[in-house]
Formats: sequence, structure tokens, C-alpha cells
Amino acid sequence: MPNNSALGQENRWSRRQLLQLGLCGAGVTSTAALWRLLNLKTQLKVRVPSMDMETTEGVTNPMKMLRDFDYGTLKQENGRTIREFHLTAGTSTIQLNSAVSYNIWDLNGRIPGPTLRAKQGDRVRVLFLNKAGHAHSLHFHGIHPAEMDGIRPIKHGSATIYEFDAEPYGVHLYHCHIEPVTRHIVKGLYGMFIIDPPTPRPPADEVVLVMAGYDINDDNHNEYYAFNGLPDHYMHHPIPIYQDQLIRLYVLNIIEFDPAVTFHLHANFFDVYRSGMTLIPSEKTDVITMGVAERHILEFAFRYPGKYMFHPHQDAIAEKGCMGQFAVIAQ
Repeated sequence: MPNNSALGQENRWSRRQLLQLGLCGAGVTSTAALWRLLNLKTQLKVRVPSMDMETTEGVTNPMKMLRDFDYGTLKQENGRTIREFHLTAGTSTIQLNSAVSYNIWDLNGRIPGPTLRAKQGDRVRVLFLNKAGHAHSLHFHGIHPAEMDGIRPIKHGSATIYEFDAEPYGVHLYHCHIEPVTRHIVKGLYGMFIIDPPTPRPPADEVVLVMAGYDINDDNHNEYYAFNGLPDHYMHHPIPIYQDQLIRLYVLNIIEFDPAVTFHLHANFFDVYRSGMTLIPSEKTDVITMGVAERHILEFAFRYPGKYMFHPHQDAIAEKGCMGQFAVIAQ
């Protein structure tokens, strides 16, 4: 006799798991809610739209950076998983628009640097080579010993190794910590560092957005702003996503000189997982304020096809390049 129960034996979840997803208690025990829960749990494939569209060359490639995660090279040493990354600081020129170019420091030939990704409990090993002409370093947000804190200058032509356990899970970042730190960040030495929880989050189309500013005349004010390195790119080349599919947006604010910025999504609301350090959303909103180096996971799905803007709600910042659009494709 078939088992028609929504919670069959092989799919039965604990009360604790149900509570974590907010589907137990407060009367929320409907069949529809449980069915949605099982769909999230058992969904094996996420559809990612084709990226067959114009991309940029050289140090910036915003369309590729959206879903480009560097999981490193896996090794096994003394019974532990080692996740090894290679990062090289260099110099490049970025074309901010048709009239303005800007000399930057890059990591692995790109700005922002690679989005590094590990799982909580992995041993992370970062081999850092400095070929950028000045002393630099890499400081990782997270928990690690003092000697791995990345505040010691690494001279041009020299290398070092940062090694630590990946903890805690969440959305973190890394950046150069050599004075003046603001200048080293504004010129490009930063990136996102994601540590996944021991129990994976539900499947989603995962997208990275890093907000940054450019002070091109060294007056401690940003003349241009950008998502993923290039001003206004996602306005001219909207990010394709599918209708009614969960989007997991990893957002980092690394804009120096502005105390805080907001992130606003048009015609929708998102669940906020602050610093990515929880599996339960803290709030639902359509605009969130972020200080420098603050980062969050924002989850949402669009009900209707079409193009929808996202940007800081400080219009002066948005109008100087920090604007983009999602192009929602009908299923």
C-alpha cells in the first residue's frame, strides 16, 4: 500500500529542523507548508539562465563574477581536509567608463578578488604572492590565531601562507590591511569569503554582489561606485534569473569613505540572514542599511517576469554607478 503521507519515513524531519525553518508552531502546520518544505529539501537541480551576452575583458568581468565561486584545491593531510587557495596581488588598469581609466591593485587579475568558499571545519590554506609593487597583506574576517591575522606587511616579490580553520559559518571577507588601509581597499585588494554551514542551505540560484567605490583623485571621496567592479554594468546588462526560483544573494559593502549605504530591491521583499551566520531569517524588508565591511545573505523570488532595479537608496551613490537590474525570465 503506498505511503501518501506528506512526511513519509524517509522524508521525516525532526521538530528541531521544522522549527529552524519556521514551519512548526504558531499554527503553521498546513499541508502546503510541509509540501513546500519537502520540495526545498528534495530539490536536486537549480536552473541558471544562460550567460550568453556581452561581457568585459581583462580585470573586470561582472557577469562571470556573479556565480563564480573558488572552492580551492582539496587535499587530505593527517585525516583533515585542506582547502588550498592561491592569491596573487598584481597591478592593472580598469576602464571605469569611455573616458576614465584608473590604476588598481588586483587579486588574481580581477577586481573584486575571487570569491573564496569553504565549509565550516575545513582547514583553509592561502598561498599569497605579492607582485603589486608595494607591501601588501591579506586579512581574513573570522576566527584564527594572531599570527594568521594578516597585518604583517609582505614585501613586493615575497610570499606567505595563511592557514586557519574555516569558522564560523557565514559570509565574510578578506582585504589588504596595510596602511593606509582605505587606499589599499579602494584600489582593489578585497574579496568575499563564504563559509558554508555543516548542514547545507536549501538549493538556490546563488549570486554575489560586492559594492565598492573608486576615489580616482585621492581626495578621500568616491567619484564612482560599482557592483562587482564596474560602474553601471548591470544596468546595461541585467542579471538573468528565473521567475519563482529562490535567489540567494550574497551582498558585501566594501565602500570606503561613506559611513553606510543601503541596498534596495524594487517590486519585492527579501529575507535577511545577517552576516550569513544563521539559518533563520531575522527580518523581511526591501531595503537594508550596511556599514563598511558589513555583509548579508538576502533571499527572494520574483513572482512576475520583467526587469527590476536594485541599488543603494542614496541616490547620489546610485547615480554614480552603483545600479543594476534583474531580468526575470518566465518559467
